[in-house]
Amino acid sequence: MAEFVWRAADGRGQVSQGRIEAPSLSGAMKALRERGLTPLKIEDAASASAIALVSSATTGRTTAKPRQAKGPVNQADVLAMTSELSIMLKAGLPLDNALRVLIDMSQKPSVSAMQQVLLDDVKSGMTFSKALAKDQALFGDFYINMIRSGEASGQMSAVLVRLVEHMERLRALRESAVSATMYPAILLGVAVLSVIAMLGFVVPQFEKLFTDMGDALPLPTQIVMMAGHGFKDYGLIIGIVVAALIWLGMRWLKSPKGKMWWQKTALGMPVLGNLLQKYELTLFSRSLGTLLGNGVPMLTALHIATETVGNGVLRQSLLQVAPYVKEGGKIVEGMRKTQIFEPMAINLIRVGEETGRIGPMMLELANILNREVEIGIKRGLTLLEPALILVLGLVVASIIVSILLGILSVNDLAV
Repeated sequence: MAEFVWRAADGRGQVSQGRIEAPSLSGAMKALRERGLTPLKIEDAASASAIALVSSATTGRTTAKPRQAKGPVNQADVLAMTSELSIMLKAGLPLDNALRVLIDMSQKPSVSAMQQVLLDDVKSGMTFSKALAKDQALFGDFYINMIRSGEASGQMSAVLVRLVEHMERLRALRESAVSATMYPAILLGVAVLSVIAMLGFVVPQFEKLFTDMGDALPLPTQIVMMAGHGFKDYGLIIGIVVAALIWLGMRWLKSPKGKMWWQKTALGMPVLGNLLQKYELTLFSRSLGTLLGNGVPMLTALHIATETVGNGVLRQSLLQVAPYVKEGGKIVEGMRKTQIFEPMAINLIRVGEETGRIGPMMLELANILNREVEIGIKRGLTLLEPALILVLGLVVASIIVSILLGILSVNDLAV
């Protein structure tokens, strides 16, 4: 029999903790449920004691209060709250009691304050979806409508589980896209720093050697020496000008006109454009399929799913679908008119509409597009990384060769 440390909530939302002996972790969970408790955390007593000893040794105290997180409520906090709430509601805990438990468990003041407002609204008789709608900027239409569908169907815990799955898939997709750009960005940074180091510190060391040669120096060497001399004398000014241009460019790209220009330009790029389009359509398809699967009306689901698309050009095309469907047209024809869906996607949507399973088909389309995006990112990185390394090598090698040509010219003159 192993000993476990547990923390659980009862039917009134009161949180308690203690120790229990059981043959396994699942046995401990079963024993707690038989007592009418909803397990919140269960871990092996030995590992829990080890953590406590390490905390005591490092802080000099016998007990250590968990460190509170700072900052405003973010999407990661919403995901964590949704996941914990789904577990407690599935275990049979009432919504208000589940919110009390979340408040007691929270280590972030901003999250606790947000949850307290939700609890007060729910206790006053307001529905959970209306309470969430008061903070629409944080939760968004998709989240709120999913909760509203759960309230209407009486399957709140099941809807929360689907919400968690949806949010985790989108987070994984975004993180894979961000992670894919990190290594090329590092390579590009190394390339820029290498060129700065060569021009700012290495090239000036040979300036005295080549001073008396003048026009006798080979042209590549003259170019490199002029670049190094200019960088040495005006490097600070160049850096300020470049930084100012980057700042102005980023500010313009954040403006409506600049954002639309960049989004349109990005879609027209050979490889990147196709990946960006599939990425945005993945968000649209998954959102639409999830909403329809939870009973949200088609027009409402189309509007909300379209708003999840970040690219303005694609969003303008998708906005045409809802009015077409409202006038009595078929969904598949409305999406065909946008001219942004591939034939495979159109066929899946047609099959879904004909069989009355448009929601599951949109989720299947999202899975297919997601795989294509991941494969495309891997292939793009396979080509981009060697290309960046090759360019970096050529730039550094050209500087070194130019210096060597100058040294050889000095030796020829000496002979």
